[in-house]
Amino acid sequence: MLVDDDSTNNFLNQLLLKSLNVSDNILVAENGRQALDILQNSTDFQEPALLLLDVNMPGLSGIQFLEAYRQLPQAQRDATVVVMLTTTMDARDLSRLDELNIAGLVSKPLTREKVDNILRLHFQRRLPTI
Repeated sequence: MLVDDDSTNNFLNQLLLKSLNVSDNILVAENGRQALDILQNSTDFQEPALLLLDVNMPGLSGIQFLEAYRQLPQAQRDATVVVMLTTTMDARDLSRLDELNIAGLVSKPLTREKVDNILRLHFQRRLPTI
């Protein structure tokens, strides 16, 4: 699942993930509230294995999303690896992210190498060599 208020980033990241055959189904949310709604209200829904989350978004920021996400059932949270995909390096944001148990922090833009690293670290999987 991609969660970013920048539709261009979502589009490019979705293209990249599809071209790398990372997943057959890529969900996209344009803010934290929309992402929570998708996770809470979908019926017959399988939790995303990976959630790439922006920090700075209007409405419900990435940090606010994570605070609300902690209220979801433990089994649902355990099924998903949350990685922050952001340009922010604000010390307060980084400090708060440490408290919220994210799996990692990746700087934008998302690249093939960064996707490969996420897959290797969290899914014991590698992208095929080109």
